[in-house]
This record gives sequence, C-alpha cells and structure tokens, in this order.
Amino acid sequence: MDPLTRISRADADRVEVRGSDLSAELMGRLTFTEYFHLLLTGREATEDERFFLDLLLVAIAEHGLMPSNVAARMTLAADPSSLQGAVAAGILGAGSVILGSAGECARLLNDARDRGVERVVREIHAAGGRVPGFGHPVHKPLDPRAERIFELADERGVSGTHVALARGLREAVADVYGRPLTLNVSLPLAAVLLDLGYDPVVAKAVPILARTASLLAHLAEEQERPIGFLLASRAADE
Repeated sequence: MDPLTRISRADADRVEVRGSDLSAELMGRLTFTEYFHLLLTGREATEDERFFLDLLLVAIAEHGLMPSNVAARMTLAADPSSLQGAVAAGILGAGSVILGSAGECARLLNDARDRGVERVVREIHAAGGRVPGFGHPVHKPLDPRAERIFELADERGVSGTHVALARGLREAVADVYGRPLTLNVSLPLAAVLLDLGYDPVVAKAVPILARTASLLAHLAEEQERPIGFLLASRAADE
C-alpha cells in the first residue's frame, strides 16, 4: 500500500485540503471550528455542527488549575524554552478521569443504547466502579456547563437518542447508587456529538483540541507570572 493521505497535499504553488484549495477557497471563509470539522470528516459543517462544535470547545477548554495545566506549567518552569514540551505534558494528562472521560462517556452511551440504561449502571455499580460522566469535585449538585449544553441542544432541536439516554442515566445512577450524583460536562458533550452523527472518537478529540488552547494561555501566563516552581514546592511542603 502506498503511503497516502486523503486529508491534504502540497505542491509548489498550491495546498489542497480535502479537495479544496487552501488559499483560494478556505482561508478567509472558514472559521477554525469549521476547518476542524472539514479536516475530521472531509466535508463542510452544517450550521448545527458548527454551532455545537464551537459550544463544546468553549465549554471544555478551561477549568482553572487542573492537573493538565499544572503539569504544563511545571514543565515550562523546568525548561522555559520548551513550549511544545509543556503543551505535550499537559495533553498527556488527558486520561479517563479528566478530558478523556468524554470518550468513555461515548462508549457508555452506546452500551446503554444497546443493552439498556439500568442494566449498564447496575453492572458498573456491582463491579465497584464509577459511571463515566458522573461526579465532580467542585460542581454540586449541578454542573452548569452540562445543563447549558442540554438546554441549547433542546432549543436547537438536536437532542436525540443519546441526549435522552444521558438523562436516563442521571435517573438510573441516582436510583442505583442511592443518591444523586453530579452529571458533569463530559456526558452531554458526548451525547450531543453522537446525536449529531459524529464518530465516538470525536468525543475524545474535541476536549484535547480545546484544552490545547487553554494550555497555551496558561503557559503565556506562566511566562509573565511564574508559579510552576511554587506549585512544585507546595507539593514538597506537604
């Protein structure tokens, strides 16, 4: 098999992306969100796809001194010339608890669709596990970001099977675990993307792209007002 990509090709006087001339047809016309969609899917976004990609990127990008931001700041403090290394350090923290949990939520929703909400929740509970998309150390009893995503999905008529499953999971989790747990931003993020027809992998890709922008902001601030070594010293003091 020849080493080819369908995404882009570059010649001496032209860059072609998904079949369109980058300079003549895309630059100045597409927003970065629309361009991201084109890169991922090979087609231009509908208005709803553009709106909700924008919404979800904004919703998930920033949340204070989270582990990914702390790791990036401490890495830049250790090597101020390695901006790319500091960004990479932060992105490597996109795991099943933070950022990467949206991918877990997409798998949960598909499983609940196929086997039933209550059955899936009871199996996780019996195994001593945590249901992806539930619980938050700060937002209690509601995550305002999650509720806003649901609200806008309803308003714009994109709420479908997966949004309904997410709401059903909230009820099932409260019943099975014996108390209501915060439905966090990762679950509606995944639900809306699935209802819009995106592949489940996009539910993990969107938070990674969003957090990259936030990491760059934290690293710009770190260069102006360093706290990386302070964060490290606080850990050593404990």
